[in-house]
Amino acid sequence: MEMKKINAGKLRAIGYDRRERVLRVEFDDGSAIDYSGVGEEVWRKLSTSGAAWSYYRDNIEEEYTGRRGKVQSKGNAQALADLFKAPNDDAES
Repeated sequence: MEMKKINAGKLRAIGYDRRERVLRVEFDDGSAIDYSGVGEEVWRKLSTSGAAWSYYRDNIEEEYTGRRGKVQSKGNAQALADLFKAPNDDAES
């Protein structure tokens, strides 16, 4: 899921999986919530809102079932290493 960085209230990033209809919301404290059953129209309104924090609080927070988690962040060097890693780097000869 591609995340869009934002700075709105406590929100720091949002992302949406159209196929699974899952909205991920990441907060400034490092926590994240995945909301299931979210339609594309809600995603579009949240991602284009000039007041994303208010839209989230009014239309998503209490309306959808969420599963809380933590944002998994890798250091930039590790993320780049993972990105350019050859498929057989983990296999032993």
